[in-house]
Amino acid sequence: MTKSTRSPDAARADRGDQADIQAVSRVSQILSLFDPATPEVTASEVAERLSLNRTTAYRYCTSLVAAGLLERSPEGGYVPGGLLLQLGAFAIGRRRVVNLAPRHMQALSRATQTSVVLSLWGLTGPVVSRVEENVSTVVIVSVRVGSHLPLDTAQSKIFLAYHVDQLSMERLTANLPGPARDELRADVERVRAVGHCSAMSTPGVVAVAAPVFDEYGICATIAIVGPDNTLSMSDEAPELRVVVDTARELTRELGGHYRPDDLDQRAV
Repeated sequence: MTKSTRSPDAARADRGDQADIQAVSRVSQILSLFDPATPEVTASEVAERLSLNRTTAYRYCTSLVAAGLLERSPEGGYVPGGLLLQLGAFAIGRRRVVNLAPRHMQALSRATQTSVVLSLWGLTGPVVSRVEENVSTVVIVSVRVGSHLPLDTAQSKIFLAYHVDQLSMERLTANLPGPARDELRADVERVRAVGHCSAMSTPGVVAVAAPVFDEYGICATIAIVGPDNTLSMSDEAPELRVVVDTARELTRELGGHYRPDDLDQRAV
């Protein structure tokens, strides 16, 4: 019986391959720490949550900054970097709804004199995939493509209401403080009842959003954003009807089925 032996070089190569795989896994774990409730982490938090020593966590974070996947924040922590946002926006930009949406977004922007935002669901929340700005207005609300929207935005509430994985949606909201969690859940229930959502996205800026569906369920939200002194959050606002109609048209093009209790059908 012949006994096979491996050369020292081959053994070292195997150890190197395993180290590379472990490094990729660590990078994935670090990047997955970011979500709407955790927009920034420190090296100490990375070490604690991933059971690493602080020196190793700091070395990983520093390397990710050098690669453009993370950036240092003014507070000294780490936030998603430009390369990560660029790759994320590119990945979601390949989806079919993004290719069909521009024509509808341009018409909606002209009709409402606002900026229009198309958002798709990312890992733990909506990600801005395309923006149509109305340059004819005096005040332009600008939203950066690749931005990760917090859970209290109109777009997030719509996804929370209609996402097919409701167990994951419950997990996302479970870590919120009691009053904030209860308020968010009440808002989500209202979205299910009326089929749209208007909310203050940032101080002084209103977002009016509606869901877009394909054959598998909700695939995007389309929203108009504008100053709160020009854009109303009322259910009677004429801009809301235009947003909902646009979402319904885009849904039809995608082969989806819009909610059975939408505005038009309730009015019949």
